[in-house]
Amino acid sequence: MSSHDKGHVERVVKIARYIAEKEGARLDVVLKAAELHDIARDCPNHAEKSAKIARELLKGYDAEFVDAVCHAIEAHSFSGSVRPKTLEAKILSDADKLDAMGAVGVARAFLFSGEKGRNVEETLIHFEEKLLKLKDMLYTETAREIARERHKFLEEFYRQIKKELNEFESK
Repeated sequence: MSSHDKGHVERVVKIARYIAEKEGARLDVVLKAAELHDIARDCPNHAEKSAKIARELLKGYDAEFVDAVCHAIEAHSFSGSVRPKTLEAKILSDADKLDAMGAVGVARAFLFSGEKGRNVEETLIHFEEKLLKLKDMLYTETAREIARERHKFLEEFYRQIKKELNEFESK
């Protein structure tokens, strides 16, 4: 089990489809990009490497389609330097971020921490440095609507776990 497993990809595909349909994006580009966005997840700069692999896998497809899919993949990463220029790229970025929020996001954060050998306190730093900032990094109105409830859950979970961790400290 991994925080970036097949289940993550399937959820990102579903979220991306929903946003693309609401926002009027090219569904073929969004779905293919979502399907391939983490294909090189274990590599440094996975977004760039995933786009390169996707370009190879999509040989024979229309060049404009391939470029659009690869740009979306390159631009989806929270820590990447490529910013999304197209609606389709913005949707993939939003869908990936939404899967890191809410109850699923909490579960994935602790899975990821287990993979990295992090303890609870180190995981909370991940909340502070990334997860609690995601709602302000979304591009589409549809994603922002979805994020409201998920972000609220993240904040409540974060407050509660901090309270419990500090509950019996001497004053």
